[in-house]
Amino acid sequence: MSSSRAQRRPGVDAFFRDASTGRLVVFQFPNPAIWVFIAAAVLRWSPYDQRDTELRWIGAGALIVWGADELVRGAASWRRLLGLVVVAWQLWQLFQ
Repeated sequence: MSSSRAQRRPGVDAFFRDASTGRLVVFQFPNPAIWVFIAAAVLRWSPYDQRDTELRWIGAGALIVWGADELVRGAASWRRLLGLVVVAWQLWQLFQ
């Protein structure tokens, strides 16, 4: 399928595709911010680590960085919307 054909797709399909390449971009390999979040989450579940509050803030900060990056540079509308939702949710969770 050519990228010009993918660019002309209306509606839901275009919501999940990169406008410049036409590639489906629902899932991507995790970037460094997501790896930091995963590491913090694993350490929080560890029975040997007593730094729950610090790890919670580190994980939330990593998700905020990831969400802001997706909001600004997301390859598709879906990725930008997901970034917005993640940033809003993390900020709400941190400051409630």
